[in-house]
Amino acid sequence: MKRVAVARLRARLGLSERRACQIVGADRKMIRSHSVRPPETELRQRLQDLANERRRFDYPLAGRRWTSY
Repeated sequence: MKRVAVARLRARLGLSERRACQIVGADRKMIRSHSVRPPETELRQRLQDLANERRRFDYPLAGRRWTSY
């Protein structure tokens, strides 16, 4: 969302990247960098399906292995 906000400020008001990032509160490194990881959409969809089947567990926890201490 911050990347979009910075882009809009730069386009509409003609602000510099530095000034737009300062207004939005975004780090300039975050605005410039783009993820190189594959999206893994099939895996994410499978985890969401498992979480919906087992509503007791939250989505981020569905893929973790449970260990006993």
